[in-house]
Amino acid sequence: MNTSTPELRKETARLYEKLNKLGWGRDDCELIAPITSEIAQLKDEQNAVILAHSYQTPDIMYGVGDYVGDSYGLSRMATKHPAQKIIFCSVYFMGETAKLLNPDKEVLVPRVAGCSLADAITGKQVRALREKHPHAGIVCYVNTYAAVKAESDACCTSSNVVEVVEAMPQEEIVFIPDRLMGLNLRNMTSKTIITWDGTCVVHEGFNEDTIKDIRQRFPGVKILAHPECAPGVVALVDYAGGTSGMLNYVRESSAKTFMLVTECGLTDRFKAEFAGKEIVGTCILCPYMKQIQLEDVLKALKNPSPDQYIEIPEDVAARARASLEKMFEYEQIGKSKRNKKH
Repeated sequence: MNTSTPELRKETARLYEKLNKLGWGRDDCELIAPITSEIAQLKDEQNAVILAHSYQTPDIMYGVGDYVGDSYGLSRMATKHPAQKIIFCSVYFMGETAKLLNPDKEVLVPRVAGCSLADAITGKQVRALREKHPHAGIVCYVNTYAAVKAESDACCTSSNVVEVVEAMPQEEIVFIPDRLMGLNLRNMTSKTIITWDGTCVVHEGFNEDTIKDIRQRFPGVKILAHPECAPGVVALVDYAGGTSGMLNYVRESSAKTFMLVTECGLTDRFKAEFAGKEIVGTCILCPYMKQIQLEDVLKALKNPSPDQYIEIPEDVAARARASLEKMFEYEQIGKSKRNKKH
């Protein structure tokens, strides 16, 4: 393809404006301009929207993504978007969540990528947990497959987990699948929390020594961690929360130096969106999220394979959707209870 056409020069300039602050040179942008340009054209022709999770690489987030965010926020946003086709640059379970919330739209993932949390538990195992703990309520983290959501009483996100658990009628809660988030949850509620043994391959990689070392090297640094990290890590940081919470914290903080105890893609996003802030320390790559390439996005638009389409059996989808609806209900009840206490 001729890379010297006016259209591709314009696309290269657009990419460079977005990516140069992340270390991309003009030659790098020129290299991907033909494929990002073709993706944009196909997207417009097909009335599609491209959602990019914050753990994606910069060329996907800022090269082709229409919206960047966390999985649940993007899925909710898509319900209000007029596009009839959703290309979700994420791991597979996130595409399922988008389909659950947008059942009348076509939803595709560029690649069928797993997740250490979602892969840690099956619907059959949830049914066995219910038999073992017949008086407990079962709350599943949003990082699960539809089959697991279908077997749970309610779903939750990292930002509303406390409200959901507090609103549940049971005093005993089985929280699945994230063991570390479940341990953190024990410190935030008086209810009995029974955990599963799943962990996020990214967030379990951080430890207390990492936090202490950064504080010594960068006095005054504000450290933010995801609640998928171990309780010992969470206890040492300035803020623990999901992606949206971290964004708000940095946006509103007067501090200049931050460390993000999370996946590298979010570090890239913060560097791109908060030019006046310094992000220090290390991050860990998600081997699942990083499987997705621009070529996969192009294939989903140009010549999708059957496995790229998200299809959920209706009986499973209906029960999984019910667990998401319960999340909305319990979140509001939980917030009301918390407001009355204060």
